[in-house]
Amino acid sequence: MSRVPSERLVLLVLAAIQFTHIMDFMVMMPLAPQLMRELNLGAGQFSALVAAYSVAAGIVGLLSAPFIDRFDRRTLLLVAYAGFTVATLLCGIASDAHTLLIARAIGGAFGGVSGSLCLAIVSDLVPPERRAAGIGIVMTAFAVAAAIGVPVGLQLAHVWGWHMPFLGVAGVGAIVWCIVFRIVPPVRGHLQSGADKGRAFRELLRDSNAGRGILFMAVMVLGHFSIIPLLSPHLVGDVALPEKYLFLVYLIGGALSVFTAPRVGRLADRYGRHRVFTIMVLAASVVILAIANAGPLPVWATLTMAGLFFVFASGRFVPGQAIVTLAVPSSRRGAFLSLTSCARDLASGISSMLGGWIVSKQPDGHLVHFNWLGWIAVATGLGSILLARTVHVNDKGIVSPLAAQTPEPV
Repeated sequence: MSRVPSERLVLLVLAAIQFTHIMDFMVMMPLAPQLMRELNLGAGQFSALVAAYSVAAGIVGLLSAPFIDRFDRRTLLLVAYAGFTVATLLCGIASDAHTLLIARAIGGAFGGVSGSLCLAIVSDLVPPERRAAGIGIVMTAFAVAAAIGVPVGLQLAHVWGWHMPFLGVAGVGAIVWCIVFRIVPPVRGHLQSGADKGRAFRELLRDSNAGRGILFMAVMVLGHFSIIPLLSPHLVGDVALPEKYLFLVYLIGGALSVFTAPRVGRLADRYGRHRVFTIMVLAASVVILAIANAGPLPVWATLTMAGLFFVFASGRFVPGQAIVTLAVPSSRRGAFLSLTSCARDLASGISSMLGGWIVSKQPDGHLVHFNWLGWIAVATGLGSILLARTVHVNDKGIVSPLAAQTPEPV
């Protein structure tokens, strides 16, 4: 019998998957000035490109939810991640805004499912008392993508054009797929209960606690994503950050998050997920209002605020995701996280379109009414604090043999 991989190794492989997802998604935002200039796009048209990924992910997540708990999670992950990698390649060879829009939608369709499968696998492998720390490791991929992936992608785009970051992500995705095939073991613990999966899904739909968890995720995303799609054009057009320094926003913010995300997870396990989540949201609200209402600033001040935004606004997702994963038992987790991802993706798509409706771009690059998005983000962020308190723990433990054989702390 082959040696069972360690819990930490599997978490790192899943983090690599998340890195490519996040890199593919995040690189669109700092590419906004270049894409809007070269493809002659307005704020609404660019927001539609961002929303296409999220809306497609949400729709496919909803359609796949009744079936996702009926199969080995590893098998589904390999299929979905292969589709995501091919779609990212299509983004890299797109010739205009229309074909790019289609490729983004295909990428979202496969990327959303594979992202929810990653979280389902983490939740199956890591017991509740260590889950926030485990999620913190996987979500460190966000920070690494921001600190390394996005700046590298921006430099590639600067030298070879906006196609190159997507081609690079597709190449990395092909390598990661091979690593997943070799390292990640079958994950079938959720199948061993013998429960009727169709009945389990119907029960999930009637589970009010699961419903509150899904609503909490949607509101949490609205509180974060309302300003994200147009943040780069705002920093360049309103805050007077030279476009050549835009990569530093992601480099500094990502580097800080690499350090803070795992520690936020450990703090959440030690002092309580709800308490740490509340602190992160309140701190993020102050930073968001400062950024959204800022005029021209020195480069150092802009980079300082951006770094704090990454630490607090993005960091809230570590305890927030841990709260969500504990809302249902393992037998329903895949379907639940698929629905949760659906809510997350639809919420981010709606917030992207919201920005396109509210904000308009003037000829000098100034974004009119961007500060309104900041107030929306703060209001929904505060609402997520109240919703988090209504989501109760309904996870009695894990069933994965891998977790049982690898009890080391994460």
